[in-house]
Amino acid sequence: MSTDYQQARAALGVRLRELRLACPDGRLTGTQLAELLGWPRTKVSKLENGRQAATPEDLRAWAGATGQPELEGELQARLKGFESHIRSFRRQLTAGYRPVQETWNSEIAKSRAVQAWEGTVVAGMLQTADYARHVLIRYADLHQNPHRDIDDAVRARIQRQQWLYQPGKAFHIILWEAALHALVCPPSVLAAQLDRLAGAIGLDTLTLGIIPFGASLKISCADGFLILDDRVAITEDWHAELWLDDADTVATYRRVWDMLGESAVYGADAHNVINNARRSLAAG
Repeated sequence: MSTDYQQARAALGVRLRELRLACPDGRLTGTQLAELLGWPRTKVSKLENGRQAATPEDLRAWAGATGQPELEGELQARLKGFESHIRSFRRQLTAGYRPVQETWNSEIAKSRAVQAWEGTVVAGMLQTADYARHVLIRYADLHQNPHRDIDDAVRARIQRQQWLYQPGKAFHIILWEAALHALVCPPSVLAAQLDRLAGAIGLDTLTLGIIPFGASLKISCADGFLILDDRVAITEDWHAELWLDDADTVATYRRVWDMLGESAVYGADAHNVINNARRSLAAG
């Protein structure tokens, strides 16, 4: 679990404990509050110690049971604040994979400049349908989530690529060479994906950089991320997407982007790296 997420959940727990101890009719023990709410006693402890995520219903019940219903709005705002920045896949995927892709589509639609860095897979904006399907299935397996709407999600992801052909948009994508070799799909699918990458070079809306294996690195090739119009940086952990919109954090990601870009090759040189990966795949 991310440190920021855990700290925010723990801070909410501290506030819940304060409300329990400040009941207008006298403080309640954890056991007493649990009995009032009809909860297991351990749930009160877990919420107060940040070991369990509260739901909006939990917060409404807590404010009412502690005799302070007027504070429900504050509690809900705290929950909404950190959940809007830490978007757990478990919660997002309850509605399926397509809504997640459609959320991304709406964000890309309102962005003029998109910067993407990926170290181990091809960026979604440039994926073929077959490649995208294999990537999404692997994540579905990781999260033990049914594949029920994977094809709908693939269509939504591919639909995002329409903006590559829209004047006024600018996509700046950097990949590590590892992404050109990673067999997250069958070799034939990867071959078609590499052809797609090579064919995208030259689009006037796209700048594609590749960091070769032998390049001198200004900074380590860590987790993938996107920057949308310098207003938000988005990265992923295994459990969640992190949407980071404070100016200092976005500026940090922008510096990382600039440092990665210094190690990348572009144009004909990027084309050569892709072609070498294609030949290596064929030889294998």
